[in-house]
Amino acid sequence: MSREILLLVDALAREKNVDKETVFGALELALASATKKRFREEADVRVEIDRTSGDYSAFRRWQIVPEEEFTDSGIHMLLDEVIGENPDAKIGDFVEEPLEAEEFGRIGAQTAKQVILQKIRDAEREQILNDFLERKEHLVTGTIKRMERGSAIIESGRLEAVLPRDQMIPKENLRIGDRVRAFLLKIDRGARGPQLILSRIAPDFLVKLFELEVPEIEEGLLEIKAAARDPGSRAKIAVKSNDQRIDPIGTCVGMRGSRVQAVTQELAGERVDIVLWSQDPAQFVINALMPAEVSSIVVDEDSHSMDIVVDEDNLAQAIGRNGQNVRLASELSGWELNIMTETESNEKQQTEMESVKSLFIQKLDVDEEVAEILVQEGFNTLEEVAYVPINEMNEIEAFDEDTVNELRSRARNALLNQAIASEEQVENVAQDLLTLEGMDDQTARVLAAKGVHTQDDLADLAVDDLVELTGMDAERAKQLIMTARAPWFA
Repeated sequence: MSREILLLVDALAREKNVDKETVFGALELALASATKKRFREEADVRVEIDRTSGDYSAFRRWQIVPEEEFTDSGIHMLLDEVIGENPDAKIGDFVEEPLEAEEFGRIGAQTAKQVILQKIRDAEREQILNDFLERKEHLVTGTIKRMERGSAIIESGRLEAVLPRDQMIPKENLRIGDRVRAFLLKIDRGARGPQLILSRIAPDFLVKLFELEVPEIEEGLLEIKAAARDPGSRAKIAVKSNDQRIDPIGTCVGMRGSRVQAVTQELAGERVDIVLWSQDPAQFVINALMPAEVSSIVVDEDSHSMDIVVDEDNLAQAIGRNGQNVRLASELSGWELNIMTETESNEKQQTEMESVKSLFIQKLDVDEEVAEILVQEGFNTLEEVAYVPINEMNEIEAFDEDTVNELRSRARNALLNQAIASEEQVENVAQDLLTLEGMDDQTARVLAAKGVHTQDDLADLAVDDLVELTGMDAERAKQLIMTARAPWFA
């Protein structure tokens, strides 16, 4: 019988082109499954086959678990039950007892065959997948084999991949038998084995299509720095030339638009804007908003946003249909973009200046005239008044040296009082809120000032409420609230 096992392993390994260890593992599982059927209660059985002789042994085993995890005496043991016989035992170890293994000829032949063939199929699929991944291919081309609940099952060589419905280009009508190209979005290693998940709407799909059409990208002469898409409608890519002799936009467009048209056809008519990338974020945004002309830009590094001023004639073009142009430019650049007219910009600046003036009047205890001078000289915060080089403030003609020193002293005292008040607010915050995953001291201070002191207080908020209170983005607000609510579902 031992010789039969070795011959069977050798034959299956050669026939299915998998390593012998995979076949041995499948046989061990089949023998363990058959042996386990002797027990009426739950049992954990391990079978070990000698790789040289073909002899095999069976063991029943119990795992040592903490008392709170003990659920079944058929598969679990407590440390106290074992420690007497084995002083070195610890939580997580297994206690084994030899069993008489089922004879290989007596185990359910069909069961054994199914287990072995399934294991081999899994190993084959894994090997095919590994070969594919080693080639570092990101584009998958194949034929739609069937449709399942709106998703397309695509056959690509010996691989099978899934193009989910939500990863298809809107209004695209794909049918069985169609040849399809898509981007490898991820590998889902589920219970049925590894599966390729594809996408035709990912920005990376657009990038890879241009890499196919534009050889200069693969050669390193050109580089795609970013991409943004409104799938099936419009897209933008940012390109950079690594060779001054090459025009990046013209090269990507191709002779009579041949290259960009090939990409557009693959993307069901999606119009692609090719934008010149710039290291200067403001210039990059100006390029991304073309053909709309920008009058001026105000960059706010702290909020990572820009106010884009355009004249009335360019407003509609800059925003685009349903906000598409500015939205894609924002995604492409990674900055929040606020499009406004000259009038709206002036109104906003006036409002901000009045706000800063009020701050100075209140915190520095000065009259409106002094506050007005500070604003006109470009001071926007108490920190600037307190800590800019003193020679800069001494250059203000309206202030003498004593006035400058007094203003700096008052600004520092105001900042100190704010810091003390802020620390007091944190002291009023419950520990469960302070230690909540994703929470930071600054956010905790803001919440405390708005009356949110505990994890339960935070859990009671809606996402919109938290965004309004803190100014954080909706995704982070949602995550914080769900984390705060986790105990409700425990």
